[in-house]
Amino acid sequence: MSKQAPTLSGHELAEIARNFGTPVYVYHAERIAWQFKRLQSAFSKTRARFFYACKSLTNINILRYVHQLGAGLDCVSINEVMLGMRAGFTPENIIFTPNCVDLDEYVAAKELGVHINIDNISILEQFGNRFGNSYPVCIRLNPHIMAGGNFKISTGHVDSKFGISIHQIRHIERVVKSTGIVVRGIHMHTGSEIKDVGVFLEGLEVMLQMAGHFPDLTFIDLGSGFKVPYKADDPETDIELLGKKLSEVFSQYTREKGRDLEVWFEPGKFLVSQCGYFVVKANVIKQTPATVFVGVNSGFNHLIRPMFYESYHHIVNISNPEGPERIYTVVGNVCETDTFAWDRKLNEVREGDFLSFYNAGAYGFEMSSNFNSRLKPAEVMVMDGEPRLIRRRDEFSDLLRGQVEVL
Repeated sequence: MSKQAPTLSGHELAEIARNFGTPVYVYHAERIAWQFKRLQSAFSKTRARFFYACKSLTNINILRYVHQLGAGLDCVSINEVMLGMRAGFTPENIIFTPNCVDLDEYVAAKELGVHINIDNISILEQFGNRFGNSYPVCIRLNPHIMAGGNFKISTGHVDSKFGISIHQIRHIERVVKSTGIVVRGIHMHTGSEIKDVGVFLEGLEVMLQMAGHFPDLTFIDLGSGFKVPYKADDPETDIELLGKKLSEVFSQYTREKGRDLEVWFEPGKFLVSQCGYFVVKANVIKQTPATVFVGVNSGFNHLIRPMFYESYHHIVNISNPEGPERIYTVVGNVCETDTFAWDRKLNEVREGDFLSFYNAGAYGFEMSSNFNSRLKPAEVMVMDGEPRLIRRRDEFSDLLRGQVEVL
């Protein structure tokens, strides 16, 4: 594979903005493929499978493209499962990992034939009592490891709602024994934006210790959380090093225990974050005694990550890339304090210029809303150099869709 990651130029993005309007999400298909090939190469010496965490971006065209690459699908709702099957994923290539849902949703997933990942003892017992040993499951464990780039995306610590505590292993064993339920996999996911390979190795050590309690085990799922760079000097997870270390650990485990387990991963942001660009228009340049604001035709109704997670997105003025640099605070147009970037150095911004937010493929459109009764943006996918509309921009009628007018 090429050592140079494919990207879209500012000129290409500006042309898309002119042709499709703004705000607009743009996804570069070849970047998704490049990221997936990196994973395959990094973990080529282990029995690894990859399930795209589609909660990061569920446009049906993205799902079909990821399916064509050969990935499986990680779903957190029954509707994501049905979207995945519509996109062409077969049940054996889908894992269903919800949390805090009732038994009916698990039963619906069971009827569809997908892998089921259970993250609480109550459902494990109910599912086991109903289906016994007729339908194998995976169990999500909480390894009590604090990791991730923000507390809101840390999911493996002691106060997390996710998973069954490893300290409840005896309770799990009692449920397994009393119901006859077969456990084929154990799963953990400690969080997102994990820079340190050691976190994954620590989690794997815990999982391998837990594996001894499950004689029918065929795989260990390490979730994901691979860090992607948002700034030029940002670190990222060294997946090549992780792949090497995992291969060594699994080889030793197989020699010592005589068990050849698969390792599963569920990358989401790693696959689609860097493929995405969010292009907006500068509506107004507003100077106050303290600040120069760029007010754009979007807000946290379209891209909430900077406000919700305090995340950084690189912003480029793609209409005036050679202009003199100025300091701006970039804000949105909804009736809340929706600041995308404070005191950011940008090439001079003029009213009407297009600004591009980078690393916008994951949890961008997916977390968007119609707050302030504003319309959701269009989505465009660029494949083989050709931009294609994959979601039309909302129209006014979309605001009323689903409402029942009784007065």
